[in-house]
Amino acid sequence: MQIIRFAELRAEPWRNGGGVTREIARQGSEDGGFDWRVSIADVAKAGDFSAFLGMERVLTVIDGELLLLTVDGAEHPLEKYRPYRFDGGAATTAKLPTGDIRDLNVITRTAAYRGYTSIIELSKKRAHPVFEGQFGVLLQGQAKASQGGGEPVVLGRYDAVMGSDADSPEILGRGFLAVVSIDPMDPAA
Repeated sequence: MQIIRFAELRAEPWRNGGGVTREIARQGSEDGGFDWRVSIADVAKAGDFSAFLGMERVLTVIDGELLLLTVDGAEHPLEKYRPYRFDGGAATTAKLPTGDIRDLNVITRTAAYRGYTSIIELSKKRAHPVFEGQFGVLLQGQAKASQGGGEPVVLGRYDAVMGSDADSPEILGRGFLAVVSIDPMDPAA
């Protein structure tokens, strides 16, 4: 079972000085960039978002109350735990009417991958499996991950569990979990 500890992720400052990003996982591409990336960002001041041409983004506020995101001139109020999908190449700016926020970002190369984020409430009685192509990120509460009947491992806030189909890890506890799925697109479609 692979667990990515949030406390061990390196904070990369943004070029505009408005925040930092901690990368959970990525798959590289031939051009030296990435085909997909899952990250957590701290947004400390209003301003422009970096453009990711040819990419699609799913952004979810995971700490803080509200992010006002303007995408190609249209304003979208993003509340906590409500994923929002938009074109990564669109002109995007953010306002922080209620203060700093932290968000979960899923960025995928259009036509190659499709990213999804679901927020689920955990249960102490029924474990939630994390399958191949998925990450389970503990957003709030207490939880443990186990695999194949092995000893459960305590998760910290924002720790991520990488999924597997061979012997899917399971997460049990109380709180909220983001389940991020990265699905390859069918090139024939």
